[in-house]
Amino acid sequence: MTLAAKPMYQQLKDLIIGRISSGDLRPADRVPSENELVEAMSVSRMTANRALRELTDEGYVERVAGRGTFVSDFRARSHVLEVHNIADEIQRRGHVHTCQVLRHSRQHARGEIAKALHVAQGIDVFHLLLVHFENGTPIQLEDRHIVADFAPECLEQDFRHVTPSAYLSAISPLQEAEQVVRAAQPNAAVRQRLLMADDEPSLVVIRRTWSHGRPVTFARLHHPGSRYELTGHYAPPGTPKSTTENVVELEKLQR
Repeated sequence: MTLAAKPMYQQLKDLIIGRISSGDLRPADRVPSENELVEAMSVSRMTANRALRELTDEGYVERVAGRGTFVSDFRARSHVLEVHNIADEIQRRGHVHTCQVLRHSRQHARGEIAKALHVAQGIDVFHLLLVHFENGTPIQLEDRHIVADFAPECLEQDFRHVTPSAYLSAISPLQEAEQVVRAAQPNAAVRQRLLMADDEPSLVVIRRTWSHGRPVTFARLHHPGSRYELTGHYAPPGTPKSTTENVVELEKLQR
C-alpha cells in the first residue's frame, strides 16, 4: 500500500512514529498538539484527535491533562537474572514483535568464537544476525553463533517468525546461562541498524548458554541505551517473595 492510499490519521501516526524512531523526538519531548496538527497538516480536528489517541493507546506517547502530549519513556525491559524470549517479553507489554534477518549462514569457528564455544578452530557454526523490533522500533541487534551439530536444521528456520531463543529451547531445554552486561559506544553499523544517535551509548549483553553439559550458543545482544533496560527481582533461597502489592516497582519511582 502506498502512503497516499493510507487514511490521513495513519499518515499522521506514521510521521510521528518516524520522528520518534529516528531520534528527532526523544522521551519526554512534546508532540504537536491537535491544533498544531490541524494547522500544519491541513487535516480535520477529528483526524488529528484519532492519530494522537491511537498513538497513546499503542504506548508511543502520553497525554498529560493541561500540559500536552509527550513522547513516552519507551524502554524495552529484559530480566537481568533470567533468559527470556524477546518476542514473549514484547508480547507481555502488549506490543508487536517483528524481526529482520540480516545474516543466516554457516561458517568455521575462529578466534574468540571457538574459544567461547569450547570447540576446535574450524568447527562448523551457524551465524545469525537479526534486528528485533517492538511496534516498528528497533530495540535489539542479535549477533549469535550456534554450534552446528547442536542445531543441524538451523538454516532451514525462518527466524522472521520464530526467534532463535524459541527455536533453540524447542530443540533442548536450557541448562545453564551466563551473561555479562556492559555499556559501549557502538560502531557505525550497529548505530545504523538500531537507528541510534551519534552520541548514544548501547547496552550490550554478552550471553553464553549450555545444553547437554557444553556451551552451544554465544551471542552479543546490542540495545539502544535510551530504549532498553534490564530489571530483576531476587529473593534468597527459602525466602518467600513479597506480593506485588507490597513492593514499589522501581521504574515507577522518580528518577
